[in-house]
Amino acid sequence: MAWFVLVLSGVLEAVWAIALGRSEGFTKLVPSIVFFAALSLSMLGLSHAVKTLPTGTAYAVWVGIGASITVVHGMVVGAEPVSPARVLLIAGLVGCVVGLKLVGDGA
Repeated sequence: MAWFVLVLSGVLEAVWAIALGRSEGFTKLVPSIVFFAALSLSMLGLSHAVKTLPTGTAYAVWVGIGASITVVHGMVVGAEPVSPARVLLIAGLVGCVVGLKLVGDGA
């Protein structure tokens, strides 16, 4: 259950990061509300996950998921450049996150 909550929290990290950009310095109401709601839920989920998962692993997975989704979103909407190197690096980041789950506590 902790891994599920952690992944969901990583997705919410991307939501709050994207909303932060769209809030234009908290001058737009709806993106600002989405930012604070997603930030709160994301942090609650991360805090729940670190009760049973190692903090370093949980944090790395949380950041990796949030960062990769945020960059891919930026590429899809045209706010970030797309190149084979960038796609390969994001795929590597996702691979590292999956690897942390696969090795678990036994590595």
